[in-house]
Amino acid sequence: MKIVFLSVLLWASVLCLDFNYHDNSRLEQFLQNMSSIYPNLTKLYSIGKSVENRDLWVIAIGGNPDRHETLRPHVKYIGNMHGNEVVSREVLLHLVDYYLTSYGNNDTITSFLNNTVVHIMPSMNPDGFSQATVGDCNGIVGRSNKNGYDLNRNFPDYFAVNPAPIQPETAAVMNWTQQYRFVLSANLHGGTLVANYPFDNYPNANGIPKYVTCPDDDTFISLSKTYSYKHSNMSSGSHCGDRFPEGITNGALWYPVTGGMQDWNYMQAGCMEITLEISCCKYPAASTLPDFWSANKQALVDYLMRVHSGVKGIIYDQEGKVVPAATLKIKGRELVSFRSSNYGEYWRVLVPGAYVLQVFNGVNSTEKSFVVTNGQVTRLDIRSWQPIISAGTSLNQPYIPILPVLLIACYHLMYILFF
Repeated sequence: MKIVFLSVLLWASVLCLDFNYHDNSRLEQFLQNMSSIYPNLTKLYSIGKSVENRDLWVIAIGGNPDRHETLRPHVKYIGNMHGNEVVSREVLLHLVDYYLTSYGNNDTITSFLNNTVVHIMPSMNPDGFSQATVGDCNGIVGRSNKNGYDLNRNFPDYFAVNPAPIQPETAAVMNWTQQYRFVLSANLHGGTLVANYPFDNYPNANGIPKYVTCPDDDTFISLSKTYSYKHSNMSSGSHCGDRFPEGITNGALWYPVTGGMQDWNYMQAGCMEITLEISCCKYPAASTLPDFWSANKQALVDYLMRVHSGVKGIIYDQEGKVVPAATLKIKGRELVSFRSSNYGEYWRVLVPGAYVLQVFNGVNSTEKSFVVTNGQVTRLDIRSWQPIISAGTSLNQPYIPILPVLLIACYHLMYILFF
């Protein structure tokens, strides 16, 4: 009887996630426990190692997350990029717990996880975290990685040459994004309360804040407001001595950043990402964690649900085969492109409106109009019957089947020469 009682206590301790800070070993143990308890809903994997050889753990959550389901998008959250900004570690662990314990009990969460794969990395900087100290609200100890580099200044920058050598943690994230066609993302920080969106930088930035509009400015504003208004009080806009109308800001308008992760995701990886600041104090007392989870819970859930808005589809070639790695753009937003997956799939989050999709495959391109309505995702496949027009050819010119014309000409020439 005593053995059974102890077993029940042990099982309960595994299932119950407390509101305390979890060091790197306890964080890993929690993820392993949850993956063992929910083998059909999770995939636990490491994307690489930190400078001090710690694993950078990710848990993927969804119905059989390792199995490909047609047009099921992948999304991600990254926490603790700055090692001393720690609230994100804990709220993301509680999000893992919430998703898994809600599956099968909450219809909305169940449907979302059946149609989405959520990848959660609670800590991108475990080495920095190990150096940080609870109660340090404004310090920098533990902010950088073990080599002393700020990981949110370490990515290749669209507007400037970044002289900082790519760090192991940065390289791991960059390689990770090549393995999955992530559609929507956010990275979580601490120090104030705001949802920050691209662009973070501008050419020859001299430190002067100014609004730098990206091609998807309307969508990023909408995404940021989804988070700020679902958060318990972010949208009020006045926190931590800062003032951000509606709880959102353009990154460069706040202050220019070279080498930021969100701009790299947007411009280079084809993934729409924002940066979330979720606590005034970077490393507050553990007693405040329940309030942080309560404040962010619905915002974390609803933000990722926005992946099911905009447009999605499959690209097929003239033989009816899917086209992987095709380059896609939204007309009028050509500065930024995105790619089809290995299965020819594509996704793009957009606000309601009329758009034109441009598809480039080698030297060929095609266009097709579509409309996005509120709260829905438009299905738009590009099929073989559509004309493939050589680059440089006007879309208004008639499509001429060149190969059949050449064959007929050759037939007539042979008839003249030999008959």
